[in-house]
Formats: sequence, C-alpha cells, structure tokens
Amino acid sequence: MAGHDSFIERSITGALSFLKESVFAEEYASKPGFLQSLDPRIKVITIFLLIIATILTRSITVSCVLYALCLILAYFSQVKISFFLKRTWIFIPLFSLFIAIPALFSIFSPGEALFSVNLIGYKLSITRQGLLGATLFVIRVTASVSFAVLLSLTTRHFDLLKVLRIFGIPQVFVMTLGMCYRYIYLFLEVAGNTYLAIKSRVGTRVPYKRGQRMVAWNMASLWLRSYHLNDAVYQAMLSRGYTGEPAVLENFKTRWIDWVWLFMTGVFFVSLICLNGVIR
Repeated sequence: MAGHDSFIERSITGALSFLKESVFAEEYASKPGFLQSLDPRIKVITIFLLIIATILTRSITVSCVLYALCLILAYFSQVKISFFLKRTWIFIPLFSLFIAIPALFSIFSPGEALFSVNLIGYKLSITRQGLLGATLFVIRVTASVSFAVLLSLTTRHFDLLKVLRIFGIPQVFVMTLGMCYRYIYLFLEVAGNTYLAIKSRVGTRVPYKRGQRMVAWNMASLWLRSYHLNDAVYQAMLSRGYTGEPAVLENFKTRWIDWVWLFMTGVFFVSLICLNGVIR
C-alpha cells in the first residue's frame, strides 16, 4: 500500500514538475544564444517561413534537412538537445505517429506491397507508397512542432506577444493568450499545494468514498477560487493602467545579423519552393 501511495505521489509531483518545466522554461530565452540575439520580429518571420517550407515540401530528404537545421539552431541557441527532444516528441509528433499507422496498409494506401502481416485472420499488406507517406507526415509534423517550440523557448513571453500585436493579431487574442499563460502556472501551483495540504492533514490512506468527496469538494473550491481570482486580477490590472497591450521595457532593434539571417532564410525558402516539384 505504501508503494502504491508513493507511486501516486511521484506521478502527481512528476506531472506538475514536467508541465512547469515544459511550459515555463524562460531561462533559455535569457541565454546568449544565436536565436536569442536576433530581433524578435525577424525571428518570428524566419521561423514562420521555415514552418511553411516544412509543410509544403513533398520530399522526405528535405524534411529531414529542415529538422536537422532545427536541431542545429537549438544547439547554437544553447538549448539542451535532450530537453528539446523530450519536449518536442512527447505529445504531437508521437500522436501523429499513431495517426499515420493506418496509412501504412494497402486498404488506405494501395500500391507496391513490401510485406504482409496477418491481423485477426485478415491479410494486410504494407505498401511502399504508404510507408513513404506516413514517414513524410511524421517528419513534417515533428519538424513543424520543433520550430514552433524553438521559437517559444528562445523568445521571452511578452516579447512574443508584442510581436503578435505588431503583425496585426487581434488584441483580444493576444490578451487571452497572455492571461492563459500566467493562469496555467497559477493552476499548477494551486494543484500542487492542494495535494500537499490534503496529504498533511489526512495522510495518504483515505477510504474510497471519502476520497471521492474530497476530490469533488476541492474541484468545486478551485472553480470558485478561480472565478473570484479572475475578477480580482482583472480589476487590479485595470487599476494599474493595463489596456490589453503587452508592454516590454526594451524597444526592438534590428542589426546587420538580423538582416543577414532574414536574407539567408528567404533565399533558402524560395529555393525549396522552386525545387519542391523536382526533389522527391
């Protein structure tokens, strides 16, 4: 029983720690890396071009080159590769892998059969076209997600929100995004503190029905606290002059390295678009 309790505790604390580390890793944005040194506006434009190039390419080789470029940028931006791979492969790419599995079989991707498998009395063939299509899909998703994550890691949160407003993203969207970002951290803190409070008062061995009542009561309490906190925070922000626009202390300035990186990325993007129908 003690082992079961410790497993639950490790699972809860581990999940909260992982989410905090994944969502709020802003220390990477303060490091003197390559992407951190770029103007946030130029950085957003170039990463967006690389994501578009990844989506449009029809070549597995080019997709792998783009993913390798993302890893190289992460390395020169002083982002730990192990942390970067763990963060980019845990959710969306792994989920896309399961989505791509049906495309391997001849039922969905007819073509040249590579080998066959017997599944519940049915003979299914994995085709060459299905294998290539599924591989391209997974690499595309992985590279796109990796570029997006790299942008968020190497750019401070409020700088990114300000860039979104400069590019004409509606104010309500940017304000909602900023509030959600901060509120997620608060929610994780409340969840961790609630579990610690329950453990310190009633211990880890709680009857099943009593445990259900405690969980239901804490869910209701968390909702009420969230409702009141939402209004209190909003009123406090208004009293301090908040207008919905993200404010940063530093003004964005472009340097020669920003224009060189923008030019190189633009040439690379145009080259990929022109060669997209040639490279397979």
